[in-house]
Amino acid sequence: MENDYAFAFGPVIINGSVIITWGIILVFTVIARLSTRHLKMIPNSIQTVVESIVVVIDEAILAVAPEHGRQIMPFIASLWLFLIVANLVGLIPGLHSPTRDLSVTLALAVLVFLSVHWFGIKTQGLKKYLHHYLAPSPILLPFHIISEFTRTLALAIRLFGNIMSLEMAAMLILLVAGFLAPIPILMLHIIDALVQAYIFGMLALIYLAGAIQSQQLNSQE
Repeated sequence: MENDYAFAFGPVIINGSVIITWGIILVFTVIARLSTRHLKMIPNSIQTVVESIVVVIDEAILAVAPEHGRQIMPFIASLWLFLIVANLVGLIPGLHSPTRDLSVTLALAVLVFLSVHWFGIKTQGLKKYLHHYLAPSPILLPFHIISEFTRTLALAIRLFGNIMSLEMAAMLILLVAGFLAPIPILMLHIIDALVQAYIFGMLALIYLAGAIQSQQLNSQE
């Protein structure tokens, strides 16, 4: 990949992916601030759109984790919204999707990894949460540990590979066909970007729900 860094602080390189990521976070912060400043019982058009998005995400989360949906909703909703914008920002001329950078997707996967254990320990307590790694037999402990790291790595590589290949395919087709078929390429890009965001967020949701509810499942057994 090209070295597209913008500037550096000594050994620390701030590249385009980092800048775009910061920009997305800043935009979301401003939108969240402006859209919640004057909430009304009878919502205006902006409040209606925001509330509709929140309701859709909330229902998706409650379908997987009905008892703890409110607890994990802020994290999963933020992750989903960020991924949707991050995957689609490459459609803007002069920009690229930060999720085509493996360091960004790996950081997101590590964030999911840490959040899984944080919510699991917070909900069950440290002793009960760690106990589920010994179920149904302590012999499986190494396999449980390996699976934690492999699924985190797979989460990062899956998103990186799909977004990278998507942008490369779109670029090659445009180079060959010019602007003769930009609309089909644009639609495929949007659909695939949304699908990848949904898959990443849904897997994160399943991992979180599994960590929170693991003790309940073990007790039922």
